[in-house]
Amino acid sequence: MLDVGDTIAAIATAVAPEQGSIAIVRLSGKESVAIARKIFHAPGKQVWESHRILYGFVRTPAGQVIDEALLLLMLAPRSYTREDVVEFHCHGGIITVQKVLNLCIEQGARLARPGEFTLRAVLNGRIDLTQAEAIADLIGAKSSLSAEMALGSLQGKLGQRIRQLRNQCLDILAELEARIDFDEDLPPLNSQEIQDRIGDILRQIEELLATAERGVWLRRGIKVAIVGRPNVGKSSLLNAWSQTERAIVTDLPGTTRDVVDAYLVVQGIPVEILDTAGIRHTDDPVEQIGIHRSRQAMQNADVILLVINAAEGWTEMDQALYQELDASKVIFVVNKTDLVSSLPPLPAYLQPVVYTSALQRSGIDQLESVLLERIFQGKVQQTNLTYTINQRQQTALLQAQKALQQMQTTMAQQLPVDFWTIDLRTAIQALGSITGEEITEAMLDRIFSKFCIGK
Repeated sequence: MLDVGDTIAAIATAVAPEQGSIAIVRLSGKESVAIARKIFHAPGKQVWESHRILYGFVRTPAGQVIDEALLLLMLAPRSYTREDVVEFHCHGGIITVQKVLNLCIEQGARLARPGEFTLRAVLNGRIDLTQAEAIADLIGAKSSLSAEMALGSLQGKLGQRIRQLRNQCLDILAELEARIDFDEDLPPLNSQEIQDRIGDILRQIEELLATAERGVWLRRGIKVAIVGRPNVGKSSLLNAWSQTERAIVTDLPGTTRDVVDAYLVVQGIPVEILDTAGIRHTDDPVEQIGIHRSRQAMQNADVILLVINAAEGWTEMDQALYQELDASKVIFVVNKTDLVSSLPPLPAYLQPVVYTSALQRSGIDQLESVLLERIFQGKVQQTNLTYTINQRQQTALLQAQKALQQMQTTMAQQLPVDFWTIDLRTAIQALGSITGEEITEAMLDRIFSKFCIGK
């Protein structure tokens, strides 16, 4: 993965037939301009210099025209990778852009691996590892808030915070090592001051760790399964919540034969709603398949909405279905409240309960609030975040936290200063792995294998 001497090439835009008017083929490496000169003819007296766009034709060495295109030159170090970068802006589609890519490869480039352009940007010091991961998050953002969080990291806010923590640890390490080497020439060590400084670093690490859970839901989204027996209004609830006619609604039991999904955003969190077939005993083989898929959706969901018909109240069938579910995931939704003059009595253990009328679209706001409360387990949601950490960064921060806590224990036990530095170095290494200052090739391979080719 770390072979950065070659010139690499890839299609840098999504390509589909009759979709997208422009497609970009990107080159990066020392031979980029030489390859471009072999296959791009710029008529007239256009100047080949950095950050200029040339008009012309992509053609084979034999002179066959492949496409009419634009050529963008970005010479090192003023480029995404800090290498010479060339982009061919071609007509969109599949055939033409693939021909241009093949032509680049025939002239000496090789096909880029997933994320290799961004990897080179990291290795050449243009961005750090947190910014690289933010690029992937920005591309895959499922809501505007997800994009804002990714942009905060891309602007270097997270990386800067991590480097500050690491530098604070390095300052303490330098002071301790000076004590080891020149203790007789220095004033007595203020152990309490060191404890206070470590305590402050741990407090900042706690603040960063507190963003992890929200980061998970922003990146992955919440999967919500609407379940219940037939004719309790599951499909109507899906349609009312998503403000679509995604699911077919009739008074006939068993109308929904398969899992129907819809997507929306709740307070910045992406939510996938799954409307499932009504759970009941049936001899219909098609409905049986739908019920089997409903049970699979129930198992895979983050939250389960068990819908109850307000006109019928809590029934034996509802109880039997509830016993199949993971109670920690369940929100009870009493639907069709517009059909009753008083709410039905429910067992006290059914919590939390939301009352809705899909027909009147009432109770949806409360449902969303209870959903987020269930996901965040009653914790106060942070609304002033400008970035969130991902799972890899969380793991490294936990390692740093554990090492610093161990250092505090070592100090409290009045062990020699040499022992303090062991834990401190572990914390420094863990923090450095977040930004890429201390990272292994295997870890880089793992991170960038999740990128798309061309980025």
